[in-house]
Amino acid sequence: MKLLILSQYYPPEVGAAQNRLHELAVQLRRKGVEVKVLTAMPNYPQMKIHDGYRRKCHKKEDIDGITVYRSWIYVKDSKSIFQRLLNYFSFVFTSFFAGWFRIGKCDYILCESPPLFLGMSAYLLSRLKRAGLIFNVSDLWPESAEKLGLIKSRFLLGMSTRMEECLYKRSVLVTGQTQGIINNISGRFPDKAVYWLRNGVDLSYYNPDNIKTAWRTENGFKQDDFLIYYGGILGHAQGLEVILKAAVRLKIMPGIRFIVMGSGPVKDTLLAMKEEQQLDNVIFFETVTKSDMPSVVASMDVSVIPLKKLDLFKGAIPSKIFESLAMKKPILLGVEGEASDLFIEEGSCGLHFEPENDEDLAEKVLLLYHDQKLTAALGTNARKYVELKFDRKKIAAEFYEELMKISDTGSN
Repeated sequence: MKLLILSQYYPPEVGAAQNRLHELAVQLRRKGVEVKVLTAMPNYPQMKIHDGYRRKCHKKEDIDGITVYRSWIYVKDSKSIFQRLLNYFSFVFTSFFAGWFRIGKCDYILCESPPLFLGMSAYLLSRLKRAGLIFNVSDLWPESAEKLGLIKSRFLLGMSTRMEECLYKRSVLVTGQTQGIINNISGRFPDKAVYWLRNGVDLSYYNPDNIKTAWRTENGFKQDDFLIYYGGILGHAQGLEVILKAAVRLKIMPGIRFIVMGSGPVKDTLLAMKEEQQLDNVIFFETVTKSDMPSVVASMDVSVIPLKKLDLFKGAIPSKIFESLAMKKPILLGVEGEASDLFIEEGSCGLHFEPENDEDLAEKVLLLYHDQKLTAALGTNARKYVELKFDRKKIAAEFYEELMKISDTGSN
């Protein structure tokens, strides 16, 4: 079987989709699938083309045995919706021509959405190559963009909705990262084949028994400091102000420190808030490489996972959950719905706080700070739970069986 993964985002970029898709590609290759990747020149999240890829229209490389084809993308560090659309559509066009002329026959094309518009390229390539289209939805667009206020144009929203529905109908399989996404699509398209391609973690890579780290002392923290960690995109959806507001409440506790690692569109706002409130207990760090992540997470005591208080996010499972759980770090989860049901109620992997409620977050931080036995017990539960349900090797093996099933039925 030959599979082409089409995604705007891929390593060496650091991010949820990048890690998830690459690990899926590696695991499927081990199953005997011939996997190729078509992606853009790496630029995310800094919105600058990485060294070694600049001034190139296309590039072919090998990453962990996966053949990766890259095509040009327009990149500009701007919050303008027009610039963002240029970014998306530039890769739609270049990926289509790169896929047409540079990549041979394939049986299936797995397209990562968002960006939703990339589905245009995927659909046209699937027709040209007579390949089955598998549309992988990690975020419901344009629904989430509308509710977050990122797109307000009724024309764009209407066009995007029609495109979304068209792509679902023309796919042999629609996959989603959460049960909430799958239920949403099944409710609108009851006759469409859907599959929960859940996220997870490489348990051999994130293994607390194999990690020895000096990150804590190298960065000036004491061994008895209680470090609460947020790592990932600093974006609108996360509602990260709740962390800084909780830090205001805990300024009198010198042993409690908040670590915020990453970059994104709201970073300047958060830095200004830190300065205004004189929050010495909040320390910002730039994004680190994937190879550094296990040692960073191992140095923390707890991870905080926030999202804004929107009904839209009741079906969300932030990917940053999994690395923390694998490293035996309990989570403070500010997400309602599916994530809370899985990781708090079923897995007992941490404590829940009401989204955007800084008083509740501060109280839960203090509870774990004063009860180290509870913190350790939740961490032990966390590792056991991801071993049981979110091991990426198992996830890939199950998806391989699904691919074999649709191949045998001749769906494409």
